[in-house]
Amino acid sequence: MKPTLILTGLMVAAMALQAGAFELPKPQKFTLANGLTVYHLAQHDLPLVSFRLIIPGAGNCAVSAEQEGLADLTAEMLMKGTRSKSAAELAEAIDFLGADLDARARAEYAEMSGGALSDNFAKLLALAGECLLQPSFTPGEVKLEQGRRIDDLMTIKDNPQEAIRYYFQKAWFGGHPLGRLSIGNEKSLTTISPETIATWYRGHYVPNSAVLAVVGDITAAELKRLVQQYLGSWKAAAAGAGKPTQPALPQRGQSLYLLIDKPDATQAYFMLGAPGLAMGDPRTPDASVMNTLFGGRFTSWLVTELRVKRGLTYGARANLQSWNGLGLYAISSYTRNEKIGEMLEVTFDLINKARQEGFSDEEVTSGRNYILGQFPPSLEGQMAKAQAYTDLHFYGLGGDYYTRFLQSVAAVQPARAREMAQTLMPADPMVLVVVGKAAEIRTQLEKFGTFTVRSIEEAGF
Repeated sequence: MKPTLILTGLMVAAMALQAGAFELPKPQKFTLANGLTVYHLAQHDLPLVSFRLIIPGAGNCAVSAEQEGLADLTAEMLMKGTRSKSAAELAEAIDFLGADLDARARAEYAEMSGGALSDNFAKLLALAGECLLQPSFTPGEVKLEQGRRIDDLMTIKDNPQEAIRYYFQKAWFGGHPLGRLSIGNEKSLTTISPETIATWYRGHYVPNSAVLAVVGDITAAELKRLVQQYLGSWKAAAAGAGKPTQPALPQRGQSLYLLIDKPDATQAYFMLGAPGLAMGDPRTPDASVMNTLFGGRFTSWLVTELRVKRGLTYGARANLQSWNGLGLYAISSYTRNEKIGEMLEVTFDLINKARQEGFSDEEVTSGRNYILGQFPPSLEGQMAKAQAYTDLHFYGLGGDYYTRFLQSVAAVQPARAREMAQTLMPADPMVLVVVGKAAEIRTQLEKFGTFTVRSIEEAGF
């Protein structure tokens, strides 16, 4: 056997041992009579406590296209007053504790999270329970929030770097539930009434399948007492919302090329996407190494070529997003209007190189080491652990998922990284969205496809 192969084998074995040494601390678990699952990890090194609660079936994907934005608006309104406190009084009570408390809707669930000094955690949980179980949904506050969101929609269009994410989400997902924008749209927001919000809340905010994770300076006995006191009266539904699996995306017969004309833009932004991996896909470690090398870190191919070598941009990235049942692989960057053609040409050249040639042994080793070094510290904080426990529960990944993930990362070889490039890198059919000044960039885009042109001043995304 060649010495280089022996050395490579020893390095992989050493990395696997290092990865196996990582283990997310195992929390205690208990369940209330109403079905709420609770995870608890005691950490007494700092006088702090953090929590995260997720409610499956109350996320943005669960609303109809006509009620786009309802899920996140409902979550936001939890923080805008209760039966006994106005929005201002509630905000003042949270500030007085020196605490954080927030609620929002994600794609597949709604969430509430917060943290406080351990001496104030009981009061924070009392406020969280009040917001969750006794929201007021007052007409005045609903109207204010609707107006703010409509104003935000206009502001987003003034910022191409933000707007392109919305245009891409609509272009990629279309009428699929994952195409529902969290913020809503001008038409849907004006049709949502306090009664609509209250009805949605009653039908979707149930504890049966909800999960709460609490990490920090609190004992198990005290936590059980507090959770029972402040969340025990949360009424269970006849059947809680289970883990939703997203419907499959309609088969795309051809690529979609979309140019959003912003006449005053001095820079052009692009976002390019292809199908990714569903949450829990066993190929995720391979894909993570591949993406790290291609566009997931500062020394990636994408950043090196577009920023370091050519000075086309300050930022470029590629990332994996995963949900139940499906995923997305997206590449994005921006440059001066006159350089967008060159930027896209370089990007597609890199895509072809990754698909055809793959990555060297040295690159793959570097990618593995990067993930093995960067990932464990990302789970050190209290909130990071709370998020991990709730996500692992919701997606059914198992408490040892991160250990298994890192062990698999340590075993990734160049052939598997190249295989993932061939699987994930955008190829026909694909979706490419560009936001910029059409008069200056349209001719540069002709070589890549036939673009549909829309004005950024048109309503919606």
